[in-house]
Amino acid sequence: MDEKTLYAKLLGLTSPWGVEKVELRLDEGDVHVWVALPPKQLWVCPDCLERAPIHDHRERVWRHLDTFQYRTLLHARVPRLNCPRHGIRQLRVPWAEEGSRFTALFEALAIDWMKQAPLAAVAERLHLSWDEAAGIQKRAVRRGLARRELETIRYLGVDETSFQRRHEYVSVVTDLERMRVLHVADDRKRESLDSFWQGLSREHLGSIEAVAMDMWDPYIRSTRAHLPDADSKIVFDKFHVAQHLNKAVDKVRRQENRQLLAEGKPWLVKTKFSWLRNPENFTQQSWREFAPLRESVLKTARAWALKEAAMCLWDLRYLGVVERNFRAWYNWAIRSRLEPIKRVARMIKAHWANIKTYFKHRITNAGAESINAKIQMVKYMSRGFRNRQRFRNAIYFHCGGLDLYPPGVQLGQ
Repeated sequence: MDEKTLYAKLLGLTSPWGVEKVELRLDEGDVHVWVALPPKQLWVCPDCLERAPIHDHRERVWRHLDTFQYRTLLHARVPRLNCPRHGIRQLRVPWAEEGSRFTALFEALAIDWMKQAPLAAVAERLHLSWDEAAGIQKRAVRRGLARRELETIRYLGVDETSFQRRHEYVSVVTDLERMRVLHVADDRKRESLDSFWQGLSREHLGSIEAVAMDMWDPYIRSTRAHLPDADSKIVFDKFHVAQHLNKAVDKVRRQENRQLLAEGKPWLVKTKFSWLRNPENFTQQSWREFAPLRESVLKTARAWALKEAAMCLWDLRYLGVVERNFRAWYNWAIRSRLEPIKRVARMIKAHWANIKTYFKHRITNAGAESINAKIQMVKYMSRGFRNRQRFRNAIYFHCGGLDLYPPGVQLGQ
């Protein structure tokens, strides 16, 4: 088998394309492969498939998979056709997407690597510029979003994730059943979520049974404006309630710690994480060591007991029992004389209608929080993002569950 036939096989070329010549340039570390078409070939417009004459040719070069340790470059004079209906159109080549400077197989390799390593590391190992690697990722996401057929969705999670410091966020909508990101938008305004709802058909909106979110007013207003019967479908996430209660407990602890230190009693020093830790995460030893504090008459112990009693509400099964226990808990919290706890209790009561919808739908934003953690890991591995669009692309790439590969390339090929 000669070198032309070998490279034609390796490239998967079919008639009328063929390898014209192969040149090894040892000093440059490159292999150059020239691909050509037979002369006087008749062509059709790639858009309408009507016969069209050749207008001119353009020299194009694509990066292909390396041949051993040598970078491989594919050359071709690609005809541009003069279609009577569509004007000048370039003939599409079978080994690469339109507008790409890389063959489909090379892009597939880069996508596989980007799934496992930061974009900058992939760029370095494949001898690409950072912008070239980002361009491959951007095209992969564009393909995946164009191919995605949105099935009916039952449960959604709406959350925000930090883009940079200084309280800069993006809004993320998650399919809680399939664990994939459906929508990413800048900021956490009403408009950020409006753009998602407006992209859904009436059928898709009607299929949504519940939406888990935190008590963020812009998200609430957007959901009520677009989702039919939204008030029975919005579920305020229990982990968001727990976050507010934890902050209240910590505020009580800090206030009491200052008072105790003034009296020369360091009882609450270095105990912060014991009060905030989930009891399920204690070891037997640490739980025994924590017992004297949680069983004491400290204000922080009362705040902690109120927090734990509130979280037990989500373990109940019958709404009547939940309502009765919530009223008892609320009365206890209001009489506790702990202002941080009382403020959270009033907030919970004000939002109780959409907290108790949990007992109808039984969903939380735990899945969205899991994806959020993955997003933060991607951001950490990439050493942050300065460009919002590239941050959105990275989220869709790693968390969107998309078909990212070029046409004709199988997963992992």
